[in-house]
Amino acid sequence: MSKFIKNHIIAELESELEGCSELLVVDMSKMSGTDANEFRVQLGQKDIRLLTVKNSLARRACESLGIQGLTSSLTGPSTLIWGGEDIVALSREITKWAKDVSTLEIKGGAVEGQSLDADGVDRLSKSPGRPELLSQIAGLILSPGGNLVGALLGPGGLVAGAIKSKADGEGE
Repeated sequence: MSKFIKNHIIAELESELEGCSELLVVDMSKMSGTDANEFRVQLGQKDIRLLTVKNSLARRACESLGIQGLTSSLTGPSTLIWGGEDIVALSREITKWAKDVSTLEIKGGAVEGQSLDADGVDRLSKSPGRPELLSQIAGLILSPGGNLVGALLGPGGLVAGAIKSKADGEGE
């Protein structure tokens, strides 16, 4: 492959991966054509992108974009996977597929510059995602107000109301 073509491929990879800091790497080479096609279609419907790459060109593109942590995963046949709702949802989807299709091998990934191996991707898939974390934060923020409202509307609120009305009546 000529240097011109390599540089063109690297530029295309850079444009595809622009703004992406979280990637997973899998080996799809042993999957049957039917499984691979179904895999691509299902991921595409969830706005998840995948691209089979030449490792040396992917390394150069990732280096120029500042994506770190993929070097150890880019060995042998490699397919880069990115996109979706967030990295946790992406890892859940890929681990689900790896369990359903035994020929799909998770090689690792990179999350915010940190390298992940296959076990790390599996652990990441079991952690709470962005929607779950946002709902937990909202619950923590709203709980003190809920406790206050509960106290005011409960039996303590009735006692406070009776004391206030008694105090108002005595002041006249």
